[in-house]
Amino acid sequence: MALVRDRRHLNLRLPISELSDRRPRFPLPLPPNTSTTTASSAAISASDLEKLQVLGHGNGGTVYKVRHKRTDALYALKVVQGHSDSDTAVRRQVFREMDILRRTDSPHVVRCHGIFEKPSGDIAILMEYMNLGTLESLLKTHGTFSEPKLADVARQVLNGLNYLHGHKIIHRDLKPSNLLVNDKMEVKIADFGVSKIMGRTLDACNSYVGTCAYMSPERFDPDTYGGNYNGYAGDIWSLGLTLLELYLGHFPFLPPGQRPDWATLMCAICFGDPPSLPEDASEGFRSFIECCLQKESSERWSVDKLLTHPFVCKDPR
Repeated sequence: MALVRDRRHLNLRLPISELSDRRPRFPLPLPPNTSTTTASSAAISASDLEKLQVLGHGNGGTVYKVRHKRTDALYALKVVQGHSDSDTAVRRQVFREMDILRRTDSPHVVRCHGIFEKPSGDIAILMEYMNLGTLESLLKTHGTFSEPKLADVARQVLNGLNYLHGHKIIHRDLKPSNLLVNDKMEVKIADFGVSKIMGRTLDACNSYVGTCAYMSPERFDPDTYGGNYNGYAGDIWSLGLTLLELYLGHFPFLPPGQRPDWATLMCAICFGDPPSLPEDASEGFRSFIECCLQKESSERWSVDKLLTHPFVCKDPR
């Protein structure tokens, strides 16, 4: 119990160098990555957008569904208020997310079409609109996912992680609510507020950031599992838990309906066995989940290796 009490008082925020509350470290608007982005970014200004409805709240900001007045194209607009009493840590996360988005150009990562900063200090990020919402919302409205659907989800998320990890970007908050989906069943990774760009291969990445429920054991207890672990493996653990949740219909470490506290999660993840699939799951799916949910991070399969696993390689037809 003493271990739990000590851990609960740790600072769960990511310490980063001081940033101005009024201006990020890189120029705005977003530098284009491709000719497509160039055209869309150059054509869109904040005054061109009409707010249609609120899609969600969180992390000090609000996400709106917006319409481009001239073209009727739909986008998602994430707005973080810039008033003086806003949480500085939240604004730092926004700047971090902007920094990630300006580096990425992948069909498996949500696309950014522009960044606007108002004189009031408000910051808005214009992103592609994924009209079916998140995998979490799909789970609530349509129920659990079949194995073929999960294989497709896993394949797409692994391709996104393969791109991010190849650019030395660790997401650190992979979960159903951060995976967006459209009516083509394209799944894209979103929400990079707590992600980390690794300056070099052996950069430490053991900060207490991200959603606790999806943290790997070494993130909860770096002293036991090694302080300078390979941070990319943490994303693999989160992917395994995400797929299990979509299959079971509830968070895998807890009974349905139970809301965990920090101490309960820490004990279950660090001291309990990894969650397993029910007996009716296929051997391929069971094997894939086991490759993701190894408690020792060095024993988890890498993204490259998981992309060769039979569960995601078999013909979807």
